[in-house]
Amino acid sequence: MDGRSLDNGIDRSLDILVASARRPVYVISIAASLAGCHPRTLRIYEEEGLLDPVRTDTNIRLYSDEDLERVRAIRYLTQNRGVNLAGVKLLLQLRDAADLLDEIATELAREDAEAEAQQTIEVTHEPTTRRPRLRQRQKGVEL
Repeated sequence: MDGRSLDNGIDRSLDILVASARRPVYVISIAASLAGCHPRTLRIYEEEGLLDPVRTDTNIRLYSDEDLERVRAIRYLTQNRGVNLAGVKLLLQLRDAADLLDEIATELAREDAEAEAQQTIEVTHEPTTRRPRLRQRQKGVEL
């Protein structure tokens, strides 16, 4: 073999899909076209702190598929639900916080399960020949 590790093609394609969703590839005109809005709208969303596109060395904005998904969510909230941009910002922050809390809860549950499994292993490996200690009465008067 030539030193390269073999991997599962499914895993590799999944990694590529995940990476491509986060990879900024669209310039503002293409991103606006894909999101169904005007490029100025994307600039406004950036000014309001709703979007954070990657900037190249020449200061060109690049948008990823995740950014476009966020733009679609913003447009839905503003156009269909009547939420203003300040409200959208708050809702997106809450959603991000909820996602973070879900991740933390999942991690804590995983750690709890591992700790419980470790305790189960320790309990099952205790020697069974141990006798319980006999408590002796303390000297003195019992009531």
